[in-house]
Amino acid sequence: MAALTWIRGVRGRGGLAQLDLYTRGSLYFLLWLAVAVQVALSVTRPVRHSDAPVALITASCLLAVAQGVCSTALTSGALRTYLGGAAVPRRLIAAAAALMVADLAAVLALTSTVGMAEVPGASVLLCAPVVPFTLGHCLIVRRRTTVLVQLVLLVAVCGTVALLGTAGALIVACLISFTCGPAWFACASRCSAWYLRVMWKLQQAQDVQAQLAVAEERLRFGRDLHDVMGRNLAVIALKSELAVGLARRGRPEAVAQMEEVQRLAQESQREVRAVVRGYRDTDLHVELEGARGVLEAAGITCEVTGSADGLTGDVQSALGWVVREAATNVLRHGDARRCVIDVSRSASDARLTVDNNGAAGTAGAATTGSGLAGLRERLAALGGTLVAGRAGDGRFRLTAEVPLGAVRGGSDGASGAGRACGVAEAGGAGDAGRAGGTTGASGAAWGEGALA
Repeated sequence: MAALTWIRGVRGRGGLAQLDLYTRGSLYFLLWLAVAVQVALSVTRPVRHSDAPVALITASCLLAVAQGVCSTALTSGALRTYLGGAAVPRRLIAAAAALMVADLAAVLALTSTVGMAEVPGASVLLCAPVVPFTLGHCLIVRRRTTVLVQLVLLVAVCGTVALLGTAGALIVACLISFTCGPAWFACASRCSAWYLRVMWKLQQAQDVQAQLAVAEERLRFGRDLHDVMGRNLAVIALKSELAVGLARRGRPEAVAQMEEVQRLAQESQREVRAVVRGYRDTDLHVELEGARGVLEAAGITCEVTGSADGLTGDVQSALGWVVREAATNVLRHGDARRCVIDVSRSASDARLTVDNNGAAGTAGAATTGSGLAGLRERLAALGGTLVAGRAGDGRFRLTAEVPLGAVRGGSDGASGAGRACGVAEAGGAGDAGRAGGTTGASGAAWGEGALA
């Protein structure tokens, strides 16, 4: 049951966790396989029945196990370092290297006592002590250093074998065993760790992508909330000011204006909820009429030319947000008395131009800001552009172009049943202008600073 529970736990891990577990398990398996081979060859029948002291055989086995334990910790720390974690303590590296040298010396002493030709698999036994240390050490040093260490160990083993007067066949066997043993294991360890590191980086990239998606959604929400609430709050302020003026003169129209303020506040609540759900869209026809009604209520002559007929929903939505931002800012900045909104289209794109004569009354050229940045993001998602600046003769012009047939970007949210503003709002704004007349300069008109 315990084994089945462990297997289910492994299967329940994510893909990267399974790969990490497989890589570490493979390295540990190779490490302890080398330890098991050394212990098995050290206690074979020819060795046990030879003149080799029992203490030497025991020392060889114990050193192999001790090196396996130390090298396991070294491999774990080296893999952590290779993946970008903390560095392996130098004392651990020194201890593992010292145990490898002691283990190798014990094996050389044992084989020389028994006789190189009498020990089965003598070349394998001589190479086995090098494998555990190599698996971890190759991950924390450069490849050139790994090759150098392998060559030094190979020369030391082969040189010792040659000094003992052994036949050349055993030296050749040692060369082959080192190539197929420690050298190959080092290469396999390095490749496995490299593959795991690549997968870790891919996982980190996916995590960053998810975080960016969350950040993009937060930006979308903030931008939509700014665009939704900006004009509505400006209209509410304008109508409240108008209602105050009417009430001071004893005009009964003040009640109607406050009712309109109440309706706008309720409409704003519905639109905010629609923004939170992500199902809000704009309609260019409604936005044009709403902008004209609001501007005329503030005493600004507004002329709308062209038509939005034939434009796709995405294009109308993008241009509708431009109109909404323009209507929002016309009530905040500048001293314009005339504004012209023109909608045109060509064979390749649709264009919206907003031109007003309020640039001279605004200090500085306001060509940046949260509203303008939000509009540029919306248009960029459709491949469109936005240009704003002085047009001469005290005029300020904003031009937005959107390619026809553009596909909406994912950051703009899904379209839904909510609309930008009601036709009743436009009518109410027009009634406000007729009932109370113009509100004067306090009605804040569209100008160059509108985009700040």
